[in-house]
Amino acid sequence: MRRLTHKEEEIMTILWRLEHAFVNDILEHLEDKPPYNTVSSIVRKLVAEGLVGYESFGKTHRYFPILKKEDYRANAFRSFMDNYFGGSPSALLSYFVREENVAPDDLNRLLEEIKKAEQTD
Repeated sequence: MRRLTHKEEEIMTILWRLEHAFVNDILEHLEDKPPYNTVSSIVRKLVAEGLVGYESFGKTHRYFPILKKEDYRANAFRSFMDNYFGGSPSALLSYFVREENVAPDDLNRLLEEIKKAEQTD
């Protein structure tokens, strides 16, 4: 799966939140207001790639996400971890401990989640 552009990701985020939307609905939720045709073109491209579906209402289309947010997030996060942390979860966690000053309570909660996940595998 390819990485979405910033605008594509922004539109997908809106569709994931709204579940169904017309182009005007998407436009309402965008911070910067690009032209209608720009948003429509991006949505049609996402349809062509099979990431978004639509229902027809005469000449109007209501769009909905086919790509699941969880699937995209997992793929994007894996790519991020590979590119910035050599694919190492411990390097990622170490970064948060050193650079982001993660609180000990948060670390303990993470450790508990890891232990629970190991027990269910």
